[in-house]
Amino acid sequence: MDIKGFQGYQGYKEQGINDLSQEELLLLLYDELVKRLIRADLALKKEDYPVFEASVDRSLDIIRYLDDTLDMQYPISRNLNRLYDFFSYELRRVKAGRNKTELDRVRTMVSDLRETFRTARKNVEAEAAGAGAGEG
Repeated sequence: MDIKGFQGYQGYKEQGINDLSQEELLLLLYDELVKRLIRADLALKKEDYPVFEASVDRSLDIIRYLDDTLDMQYPISRNLNRLYDFFSYELRRVKAGRNKTELDRVRTMVSDLRETFRTARKNVEAEAAGAGAGEG
């Protein structure tokens, strides 16, 4: 692919991201976070510490972004803020100590939270579809 083709692809990707709803973007971020935590785990097993550290750092970046974009007018945002602080603290410990047990624990918690958001989104969509069907 030449540079023009690559730029076109990047523009297409960016447009696709811009077209996502807030819920879809949130799930995409959580998917990427889980992927980075899995990559960190695999790198740790292989003792590939540069990839491990880069994966943990990227995970911390995603968590920071999630935290920075919370709308604090909602009570759940305060709870998520504390949870993101916990994830960040634990991942810094994981990185410093190369601790697989804690990495697995954080990854499980993040995966569970991702599934909670995914289920909530499906429930909202189902309610909206039901309400729309009742109007006709």
